[in-house]
Amino acid sequence: MIRTGRIFLAVALMLTAGLIQADESALRQQALGTFGVLPAQMPGAQNDTPELIELGRQLYFDKALSINHSQSCNSCHRLDGGRGGDDGSKTSRGAKGMFGSRNAPTVLNAGFAFAQFWDGRAANLVEQAKGPILNPVEMAMPSAAAVEKRISAMPRYQKAFARAFGSDAAISFDHIAQAIAAFERTLITHDRFDQWQRGDDSALSAQEQRGLQTFINSGCTACHNGPLLGGQKYAKMGLVHPYGNTQDKGRMAVTGDPKDAYFFKVPTLRNIALTAPYFHDGEAAILAEAVKKMGWLQLGRKLNDSQVADIVAVLKSLSMKNLDKFQMISE
Repeated sequence: MIRTGRIFLAVALMLTAGLIQADESALRQQALGTFGVLPAQMPGAQNDTPELIELGRQLYFDKALSINHSQSCNSCHRLDGGRGGDDGSKTSRGAKGMFGSRNAPTVLNAGFAFAQFWDGRAANLVEQAKGPILNPVEMAMPSAAAVEKRISAMPRYQKAFARAFGSDAAISFDHIAQAIAAFERTLITHDRFDQWQRGDDSALSAQEQRGLQTFINSGCTACHNGPLLGGQKYAKMGLVHPYGNTQDKGRMAVTGDPKDAYFFKVPTLRNIALTAPYFHDGEAAILAEAVKKMGWLQLGRKLNDSQVADIVAVLKSLSMKNLDKFQMISE
């Protein structure tokens, strides 16, 4: 009897293990169909040279691009100190001490998104790179000509631009933006979620897999899909229940169309655990708060504490571990 009982127990354990593996395989296939994997390079990267990328790297960290030498691209989109490509503030302080009206989005993987800025006013990284430099609240340079004059007067950039664009090329505002964009196209991250999608069963814990299933079943993937888990559409903030902040009209400010009121670009969830606070206005202080609010505002769901904890767990698997690879220079 004892031996028979052991046999039955062994068979039961084998069957259970088989069911678990089958469930995990089904979940993986569901995830791959919903998200897929990040491409090896961003659009436009096929034309980037090492010289152009290096020039962009220098410019990205250079405070000379701000009116009073106080701000660089890295000031708001931090690549040092284990940051997730943002500055950890609700809104960012600019060169003259004023704060912007929106939370700084991550620069990591940004070139995979279908548009740039929360309201999509820039089509690509080159257009985006120009915006903050001339924005009076951010880097506050008075004109493109003023930027060109300052950078042209620096001998190290004279040599770097010649290497990147050719000895006859002018140091232009367009070239500055092109170089910064080339560097930003190298900021691709990989994480445990990618490992799991590629077949590593140990990459996600049972709770994280449970969180992924809850994330999918709850309808979060209606907006947060594709390789970025977002970044591919605009969505209304407060789709089911209205959002408290009605001052920022979102995309309507760009298009002038009232139908676009409160529509914002859906943010990527890659490295989301590293980029608190959340939302376009930075009003959600921690990830659990953001998940719970999104469930209610966007889906009309009151997620319980267990569901929120599970979703937060899987979102943490989207953080790249070796972010130090991007700390190539410090301010």
